Amino acid sequence: MNGSVPGIRFDDTGLCSYCSDFLRSWELGKSALRSDPEPNIDALVNRVKAAGRSKPYDCVVGVSGGVDSSWVLVNAVRLGLRPLAVHMDNGWNSELAQNNIANLVRGLGVDLHTHVIDWGEYRGLMQAFFDADVIDIELLYDNAMLAVNYQQASRHRLGWIFAGTNTATEGMKMPPGWNWNKFDSTNIRSISHKYGGPSLRTFPSIGTLSRHWYKFIRQIRWISFLDYMPYNKLEAVRDLQKCFGYKPYPYKHYESVFTRFYQGYILPRKFGVDKRLLHLSTLVAVGQMLREEALADLLNSPYPSQADLDSDRAYFLKKMGWTDAQLREFIARPSRPHTDYRTEFRALRHAREIWNQLSGS
Repeated sequence: MNGSVPGIRFDDTGLCSYCSDFLRSWELGKSALRSDPEPNIDALVNRVKAAGRSKPYDCVVGVSGGVDSSWVLVNAVRLGLRPLAVHMDNGWNSELAQNNIANLVRGLGVDLHTHVIDWGEYRGLMQAFFDADVIDIELLYDNAMLAVNYQQASRHRLGWIFAGTNTATEGMKMPPGWNWNKFDSTNIRSISHKYGGPSLRTFPSIGTLSRHWYKFIRQIRWISFLDYMPYNKLEAVRDLQKCFGYKPYPYKHYESVFTRFYQGYILPRKFGVDKRLLHLSTLVAVGQMLREEALADLLNSPYPSQADLDSDRAYFLKKMGWTDAQLREFIARPSRPHTDYRTEFRALRHAREIWNQLSGS
């Protein structure tokens, strides 16, 4: 982490505020986990098994093809759970990710539900986000992914979603302005409407109110499963390669062609953001990577080679129907905040006020 990160501060020893906050919250998280109704992995698994005894599945596991979610699915099965694997296909899956998912579900013998969004609809939503010049274009994927997982858990009357979200590889706080509220379906609709995008027909959106409905009425818990066990990413990759023929990606979230083009090309050039700072710093802070290794890594391009970048750039232009001049013009335009469009800030604040009142009663 360096001076390019918004809001960063350094103490007298050179430790940055993001790292010190992360390490403090990591220790607090461990304490909170110990006081959780399921304070360890065995208690959690036993409760999930008991709740799903008369059902075909006992939990949902969201899978993207990335290491984190793949490791969740593997460990859920190894612990004796009967998960339904759920995947959201927005048309940008890499061939490698598709093969990794196929090998996993086949090797583990689990069912897979894949929600496929109509490509014309998704492309129209993406185009609206590009026209809006907002930073979090991945809000579209993340919101739909969250919605699909909650919808499938609700459909099968399951109370547990096990996700690859975890403290060990992504627990450091996201700097302000680097992303947006992933449950803001109002922002998605507002941007699409403003720039002539489509209505949400096959896009499974989720907003603040529906999130709270799933959480408090349907009693569906989103569990960062990997926080219940020691998680070393390199060891997980080696196990996945050995047992399932898994093929890793150069950086976090690179299982999607668009995500790697977004993080490796669009974010640094248009928004001045290199998310590798955050991802690598987290691994350094938890002792899974040496600082010197991370610094050396940052000297390299986010892409393994120029040929890979050229290939993704050409693929992006063809799939979006853009010319090279359109991409250059998009990169050159100034960015705009998500708050230039309607958001769910008010609904989120109201929901928190209600929850605080209920918690205090």
